[in-house]
Amino acid sequence: MTSIIFNETKSEHFRLSDQYRNLHGQLSTILPVEINKDEISAESLKSARVFVLGAPREKFNQSELDCLKTYVDNGGSILVMLGDGGENQYATNINFLLEEYGIMINNDCVIRTHYYKYFHPKECHLPNALTNQILIDALPKHSNNKLNRALTLVYPYGATLNVAKPAVPILSSGHLCFPSCRPICALYHKSAGKIAVIGSGHMLSDTYLDKEDNRQFKDIIFTFLCTNIIDISYMDADDIEISDYHMVPDTAQLAENLKVSLNAPQDIPVSYMDLFDFTLTSINTNHFLNAKRSYELLGIKYDLLKLIMPEFETPLPTLQPSVFPPTFRELSVPPLELYDLDEAFSSEAARVAQIANKCGDADLSYFISSAYEVLGMNNMSEKSTKEMLYSIALQIATFKKQGQAPMDIF
Repeated sequence: MTSIIFNETKSEHFRLSDQYRNLHGQLSTILPVEINKDEISAESLKSARVFVLGAPREKFNQSELDCLKTYVDNGGSILVMLGDGGENQYATNINFLLEEYGIMINNDCVIRTHYYKYFHPKECHLPNALTNQILIDALPKHSNNKLNRALTLVYPYGATLNVAKPAVPILSSGHLCFPSCRPICALYHKSAGKIAVIGSGHMLSDTYLDKEDNRQFKDIIFTFLCTNIIDISYMDADDIEISDYHMVPDTAQLAENLKVSLNAPQDIPVSYMDLFDFTLTSINTNHFLNAKRSYELLGIKYDLLKLIMPEFETPLPTLQPSVFPPTFRELSVPPLELYDLDEAFSSEAARVAQIANKCGDADLSYFISSAYEVLGMNNMSEKSTKEMLYSIALQIATFKKQGQAPMDIF
């Protein structure tokens, strides 16, 4: 018995290569860690110091259960973990083995009744969950977390246990969870064989192993299974508060089952509606005449009731008529027939060319003044033809000095 063996023949939910990688690395410092992929037999259990069942999802046959029982009776150690829903959820029959040692995993789940630190209701935060000083003192000496106080744990997606002697419960769901004060972890030790049962395999998974004091709780469990340091015979089962397992009745189903009172008459009517007395809440005018006579007795004039118009306080302002802006007549299109479109949209070069086509040798002065106007030069009324030519030549020279090409028309 020199190694810790994780079984993977029953479609276990928790595997070393999947959700127990951190656990694998930590256990490797204690003992070699192996995986069993063969059928459970005396040969496969021969080298196991601890045999771990990480939430099996298949049923064990009779020969496998006999091998596990013989393994425990001969001094072996078994760690059994499951999850919320118990055997019904995981389709296994591990309770058939555990019941012989006083432990049974229930088909329920533990939920926290109010939010604290963890969002999901099944992620139960258990303050001061482990208070037994014998277990806390069993933490490894090299551990930096050896404490003289209670351990605070997170118990995610787990079920409760039923524990009877010779097994001993060491963890309780506490008063802040439901079901309240029920065992969630139990140990069994008789002769040399040991069994540890945890209702939630998620406690040792990669997601929750480093949360709260779950790592120290793992050290306690494997210290119990691998060594003889922890002797639970000195532990009192009354150290933790355990309540009875109360089931909440199905009130909706009970309400459908109508039952008559014990004081009811013997003759039960055919229609069950006759059993109800509606006179206490009925509305009628049976007492109107008696109320009218009370006016005469009191000497009060009888008048018909008058309608009082109710006045309601409206928080919104009174309605106002909606006013729309006036619609103005759109402007008419410009009278394009009054414009010379060729003159408006033609380029300067085209317009100068048109003027040149109209003029002859005798119209030189007219051509120069018209071209001067087309080019947008200064006022020509005060300049002669010679001055206009000078201005145009001066403009062309300025363009050449600036490195720009002259106008296309020249």
